[in-house]
Amino acid sequence: MRWPRPSPRASSGSGAPDLTGRFPAACFPPPFRFQYRVRQVIRFGGWALAELYVTVPKSLKRARNRQEFMRGLRQKIAYGHDIIAAFLSLPASLFLRQGSDLAVYNFEFVLLAAGLFAAVAAVVFWMMRLYGGVWRYASLNDLMAITKAVTLVILVFVPLLFLLNRLEWIPRSTPVINWFVLLAMLGGPRFLYRQFKDRRMGRARDGQAARRVPVILVGAGDGSEMFIRALSRNPMAAYEPVGIVGRNPGRVGRNIHGVHVLGTVDALPQVVDRLEREGRRPQRLIVTQEEIAGEEMQRVVGLADSLGLKLARLPRLTDFRNETDDPVRVRAIDIEDVLGRAQHVLDRASMQALIKNRRVLITGAGGTIGGELARQVASFGPSSLALVENSEYALYEIDLEISEKFPNADRRSIIANVRDRDRMQRVFREFEPELVFHAAALKHVPVVEAHPGEGILTNVGGTRVVADCCRETGVAAMVLISTDKAVNPTSVMGASKRIAETYCQALDIEGHDEANSGATRFITVRFGNVLGSTGSVVPLFQRQLAAGGPLTVTHPDMKRYFMTVREAVELVLEATVLGLRSSAGAGRVYVLDMGEPVRIADLARQMILLAGLNPDEDIKIAYTGLRPGEKLFEEILHDAEAPEETGHSRIMLAAPRTPGLEAVSALIDELIAAAQAGDEDAIVSLIRRHVPEFNPEAGGPIRVVAGG
Repeated sequence: MRWPRPSPRASSGSGAPDLTGRFPAACFPPPFRFQYRVRQVIRFGGWALAELYVTVPKSLKRARNRQEFMRGLRQKIAYGHDIIAAFLSLPASLFLRQGSDLAVYNFEFVLLAAGLFAAVAAVVFWMMRLYGGVWRYASLNDLMAITKAVTLVILVFVPLLFLLNRLEWIPRSTPVINWFVLLAMLGGPRFLYRQFKDRRMGRARDGQAARRVPVILVGAGDGSEMFIRALSRNPMAAYEPVGIVGRNPGRVGRNIHGVHVLGTVDALPQVVDRLEREGRRPQRLIVTQEEIAGEEMQRVVGLADSLGLKLARLPRLTDFRNETDDPVRVRAIDIEDVLGRAQHVLDRASMQALIKNRRVLITGAGGTIGGELARQVASFGPSSLALVENSEYALYEIDLEISEKFPNADRRSIIANVRDRDRMQRVFREFEPELVFHAAALKHVPVVEAHPGEGILTNVGGTRVVADCCRETGVAAMVLISTDKAVNPTSVMGASKRIAETYCQALDIEGHDEANSGATRFITVRFGNVLGSTGSVVPLFQRQLAAGGPLTVTHPDMKRYFMTVREAVELVLEATVLGLRSSAGAGRVYVLDMGEPVRIADLARQMILLAGLNPDEDIKIAYTGLRPGEKLFEEILHDAEAPEETGHSRIMLAAPRTPGLEAVSALIDELIAAAQAGDEDAIVSLIRRHVPEFNPEAGGPIRVVAGG
């Protein structure tokens, strides 16, 4: 065996012992010299371990019993990885220093030195709990901990190596090189693992991109950084930041985790316009700054309202809850987030011109559409407002709300049933309205299927009563709120609304044909489901979420058109403006553009995500089958209804088949007689005869079956 020649400084030059009574190592033959050095190393190592134990913080010594250390398999793997990295780092450092000259070193000595280095590292890493870090969240703090541990290992190892061979066999620069090598071997895998997990999470998020709500963050600071980082780690996150606006112009053009600062708060309209052109229009603003002045916050609120964006604020990290008894806290869900697209801003000036200083009457004022109509009409300053409602409690609720929000508004709350002709005639004579919005109806499909007579009496008979009262008292315009279920109806509810449409169309055509400039205009507005309306799927899902699920969906392929109640009412008012400007659309139906239909199953998943939960894991989705009268797909236009432009991008005109007024009146008389007699077979038979597109067999299970 070839051993490196000892340096003259390694020996006293004689075989005599030194002043300590020990013989120099060079006096021993190589095997015994090796054992001598090992004994010295063990002696010094025991002292070093004792010193390390003494310097360990008291908090670490009190930790514990050993069961607290390395409980998990991953911790053991991380600890083993670090020891192996320490063992390999010394030969790697020697190679970087010596290159091919490393071959002159004795292999056993290199193994001994590497083993000693690994042993020191094992003790230091164990004492400093280096294995306790979670690699998934490796950060600058972990790098600092690794740096301290590696430095301590080098500081302990160098004296030990000095005792072993007086540092004769290793270049002086090797410990410095080893410091960098071990730092890279410990830190590199941690950060590579985090990068791998982040990219994997990013790919998972990309697969969920279509279901996330695009948002703009207000504030280019720590709040935005934490929010973006939290979203990047959650593939099921409900929000997608598309940009940031801040107070500091110096940060414009920079980015936080890839999300760009697009402008200042004052430039928000231009930022939203730019994102809309790119097909990424945000649906809401999220204020991420904890400290924001009240005046500036008011400016943000005003900008959000003018742009039709919902405003939210990130909670402070120091806000705590004491709701320990609630195992699952369902977060509040904003209906606008469920829509999956941005709301559109309409011409409110023309709406105000329509309403201001006019007497307005709203039927069904306690319902979702009627209530929103009451709020928006009251905000435009009518000379007086009449709220007509059949439900005492619903009338009390909307009247109280209007009185609180608009205390100076001249309003009247009227309990009346639109089916009662005498009562409605008295209401019209006393109030003398100029504009009437008819929102009263029975709209829940399964309920009307179970009680078809009641649906006919309210939706058909009630509409005729209100329309006739409008003609008799010279109302300027009546607006009928219709539904997309009137197109190719498969339910009694949809068919009843289609008959109501035809009656109003026939009245409008007759008034236009008579060339009477003072005749009442009858304007029909048709749209789909309103998110959050009474009896709709969104409140049902919210209740089911609060109860822990499951969310019930009738069919996996069920699709519906949706819009928010604010959008629906604004478009109704805009369509009214268009109808009063020109009589060219007499007898036609105004159809609102509702975008693309939404799968109800996707809507359920979106609501689960918005509640901060995971679909199919935290909350299940159950499919219950189609209900009576339901169909999989709703339509806003009949095949024979060629749409026409109106000058407004989101409102179309349709010209459905319209029989004469006498024929429609005769049909309604027969239907009401059958409904009052409780003859459900006759009701369905009459509908089949006069609404040829009525096809109940295309819907869910049929409750009422009648012959042709």
